[in-house]
Amino acid sequence: MIGRLHTVVIDCPDPDELAGFYEELLSLSRRADTGAFVVLDDAQGAPVVLLQRVDDFRAPLWTDSARPQQMHIDVMVTNLDTAEAQVLALGATLLDGSDKPIGYRVYQDPVGHPFCLITPEGA
Repeated sequence: MIGRLHTVVIDCPDPDELAGFYEELLSLSRRADTGAFVVLDDAQGAPVVLLQRVDDFRAPLWTDSARPQQMHIDVMVTNLDTAEAQVLALGATLLDGSDKPIGYRVYQDPVGHPFCLITPEGA
């Protein structure tokens, strides 16, 4: 095991507005709201959904490759360097421009879907 699913991150134009929908739909509670993102927790207090503000948001269109789905997963790991070596060996790619900050790094899977490796400092 490299890590565990930590959150699903959804791009949107207004995280505060969309949070209300997911709070009701999934019986989640708001843990954090910075204006740029909202974190929704489950009944045990574990983050489940993170809504992230994206400037110039263009809504995805189902089955339209010109307007693809806009979400990614966060994978909680204990050591970024170790986990990075493992995901690269599986075929992931560290995305250009990732400055390898403490707490998280951004990759793409073998077909281009983004995902993040995060540590508790980045959560």
